[in-house]
Amino acid sequence: MPTFTILCRIDAYADYLAEVEAQDAGEAARLAERNHGDYKWEHDQTREFDARYYAALDEDTNEIDATRTGDDI
Repeated sequence: MPTFTILCRIDAYADYLAEVEAQDAGEAARLAERNHGDYKWEHDQTREFDARYYAALDEDTNEIDATRTGDDI
């Protein structure tokens, strides 16, 4: 019986934090978006949640789309 390599991808967030000086919180968020590279980002945490899918991989380790099953993420 053949053996296949299967990918299980679990959805997650990788959170980073930076200090941004601004007049208010909205401006700080916009500055961070526009000038991401101007700030020192520190990894805070990585959180996983239940969304996940599975797919077989081909010989070049690319997903075989027709084999994908599970959640849309």
